[in-house]
Amino acid sequence: MKAIFDERQWQHDPKHFMANGKMLANPEQPQRIEVLKAGAEAAGCNFEAPKDAGLGPIAALHTAEYLAFLKNIYRRWQYIDGAGEEVIPNIHPANRRDSYPKSATGQSGYHQADTACPISKGTWEAAYWSAQSAVTGADLLLGGEQSAYVLSRPPGHHAFGDLAGGFCFLNNSGIAAERLRAAGKRPAIVDVDVHHGNGTQGIFYDRDDVLTVSIHADPDRFYPFFWGHAQERGEGRGLGYNLNLPLARRTDDAGFLKALDVALERVALFGADVLVVALGLDASIDDPFQGLAVTQDGFAQIGSAMAGLGIPVLFVQEGGYLSDSLGINLTRCLSGYQAGYQAAV
Repeated sequence: MKAIFDERQWQHDPKHFMANGKMLANPEQPQRIEVLKAGAEAAGCNFEAPKDAGLGPIAALHTAEYLAFLKNIYRRWQYIDGAGEEVIPNIHPANRRDSYPKSATGQSGYHQADTACPISKGTWEAAYWSAQSAVTGADLLLGGEQSAYVLSRPPGHHAFGDLAGGFCFLNNSGIAAERLRAAGKRPAIVDVDVHHGNGTQGIFYDRDDVLTVSIHADPDRFYPFFWGHAQERGEGRGLGYNLNLPLARRTDDAGFLKALDVALERVALFGADVLVVALGLDASIDDPFQGLAVTQDGFAQIGSAMAGLGIPVLFVQEGGYLSDSLGINLTRCLSGYQAGYQAAV
């Protein structure tokens, strides 16, 4: 399996993360790259650098106003007397129709949903190449590859069209799906991260040309709280093209795989001819967030189930934080897919 990663993705090195009113060390650490890369290589992946497709594929989903913010805000932040080392908002608008301020502080509140997406010196470049990695991954499938793995870091599924959040800045999985759709494919996105893919849902919520499905810990008491409930089915032309499958906290392999069966049936009934897997590994029983309880064997079965669709699959890395099993879970998932695919052919 081919894999994509760019060394510039190391440049994003967030320090802070606020949870329950307390400033903590940010769990989305650069070290994740090292662990995930080793896990993918153990599954037989061969890494190559992405090509630069320019801003077009990114701007197909993200507003130019938002991209200008991401590109320039760290430099602008330095002009604020006494500002912290990272761009972290302290005020937010009540809705997206409120006034758009000129100040860096105000714009940070407008474009950053929470305190879990700090922007530092290397964030824009890392996010840009993370997105380009996803574009190159999509192009591999368009070029005839049956599968590919994208080590997108920082991750992307909490990023809306003009809003960062939850460690995410550019919606890598969505960008890849849009790239495939623009080339004439009929893509579906299945998000298996422990957190709901709220940014992905938001981007495609009123569209019927990309199916979005998310399996995640029930957001009633789990991030992102305001999105990811079963009644959210899309709107307008998109009604019926979004499926959320929230699970009780600490759901095990059996419960997760039962939900995955429902998800993949919906993908088949959508008539998808290509699948983007938003591959969060934080559903692991060992993950620091402790939302779900998927084992290493469970990840192998998740990968195998994806192969059962019989269509090309692009795995785009989302969450999954440092634990003894992080790299192993990736190895098992990708190996499970490859074994399932070989068995099918």
